[in-house]
Amino acid sequence: MITVQDLSIGYGTTVLLRGASFEVARGDIFVILGGSGCGKSTLLRHLIGLEDPLAGSIRISGIGAPRLEGAAPRYGVMFQSGALFSSMTVGENVAFALQEWTHLPIDAVSAIVRAKLALVGLEGAEDKLPAELSGGMRKRAAIARAMAFEPNLIFLDEPSAGLDPVSAAELDELILTLNANLGLTVVMVTHELESIFKVGKHCIMLDRETRSIIARGEPQKLRSETDDPRVRQFFNRETSVPQWQ
Repeated sequence: MITVQDLSIGYGTTVLLRGASFEVARGDIFVILGGSGCGKSTLLRHLIGLEDPLAGSIRISGIGAPRLEGAAPRYGVMFQSGALFSSMTVGENVAFALQEWTHLPIDAVSAIVRAKLALVGLEGAEDKLPAELSGGMRKRAAIARAMAFEPNLIFLDEPSAGLDPVSAAELDELILTLNANLGLTVVMVTHELESIFKVGKHCIMLDRETRSIIARGEPQKLRSETDDPRVRQFFNRETSVPQWQ
């Protein structure tokens, strides 16, 4: 589904990741993880086409680099905190891209909006404003918007961040359901360990100091089998700071 080859990313003279190569298989739930400031969200922005790489290439579905202009998107994106338009209703948020990129009649757009909201468990929420929803419901509405074009690939940026444990677990279940029932390929950025172990099939771990990928594979295996102290610290919540006696 995605092939990344010798990718270097950053801003100006600041390099966040250098010479990275990895693949995301069709139907995978692929997690990008690492400590604060390692470039996780920046990498995601490059994968969806919001930024151009300093070097290297990204290919999606074998047809070239991601682009957000010129044609309807080939994939869906859920940004951090949902990023819903606060002045629009939930239904208007989900309908926005359809109205922007298609010439579907109003009744067809309304039917798609209802179907996508039902898919994420928000039946009847079309007329609510984002401020009237809980944090978990806003994340679900953002996923419904990302699903408007029936994509087979979706990007999620910190989907569980800021949610209570129950809402986070429900969102994890939704991701698993979409992956299993629709064959949806999911690429997500998260630092939430429970979500990583519950939904992640494969992952890469970025490191801020070396500006590289320092681990890749199944999260459970990395937690139990890694010899890298940085990876062990992350997965087992260990600290490198000396403890006072």
